Amino acid sequence: MTSIREPVREPVRKSAAIAVLATAVALGALVPTTAHAAPISVFPAPFTAADTAQAREAASTPAALLTLSRFFARDGAIARSATRPHLVGPSVTVYLLDPGFVTGRPDAPAADPQFVASKAVSANGQVASVWTARTAQGWKVVNIATGGDETDYVSKARGLGTVFREPQIDAWYVVRDGRVLPLDPDARRAVGKGGVTLAAYQRLVHTRYGDKLPGSAYDRAGEGGGYGGTAEPPHASSAPTTTAGAAVTAGLAGTAVAALLGARLRARFGVRRVRRSRHIS
Repeated sequence: MTSIREPVREPVRKSAAIAVLATAVALGALVPTTAHAAPISVFPAPFTAADTAQAREAASTPAALLTLSRFFARDGAIARSATRPHLVGPSVTVYLLDPGFVTGRPDAPAADPQFVASKAVSANGQVASVWTARTAQGWKVVNIATGGDETDYVSKARGLGTVFREPQIDAWYVVRDGRVLPLDPDARRAVGKGGVTLAAYQRLVHTRYGDKLPGSAYDRAGEGGGYGGTAEPPHASSAPTTTAGAAVTAGLAGTAVAALLGARLRARFGVRRVRRSRHIS
């Protein structure tokens, strides 16, 4: 197992740096289009029960639990041998904002399923989210991040609608009856307490990010931090880093997974804040 570099110690607000499941998906969305007034409301199906079970199994292997122990012990508040990490609650499909929806591609859903998240807790009450992605080698852990937003917000929606995340501003929404409704303060600031229609939300994100996608003039100018960026997504490497929180290797998955995750990070539009996490390679 490769060594683990400790993350930056200063507090970092929960946020994320993860992108489309394949760079080609994002690049395919670069054809200039006009923001459309009636986006479709049908979302891709979540990962199947069998897929989710495999993802959870990958998140609970001895190697994954060892990495969780290191993650929970990173600040010295608890000895690694005493962390006793374990998974709690259901594993869930996590949807992220679709680049094609941002550009106005007529057949694009607002969000796509990207990975499976499982909540983990330590003996001293720390919480983390284990992100598991499907690769050519099967389901692999690709990231561990502080907190439990992924599972918490899916639970908050109580199965009524599709929950998704707009990573650029760390906002969580649920789409219900054709409306995009906020689930957290960032989302409420974006769309108001009562939410907006899908068409209005599409116009909003098109205005924000439509000219900042990979291949755009914004991208070619080297504005890697993305919308409102103060943190640049990590590059694909054996030990990627970020300015606000370290992305660290832990030897659970092969280098192909690290490259895939790095491609995802670069393919999205950038993030405003970086959640403390460890990307697995």
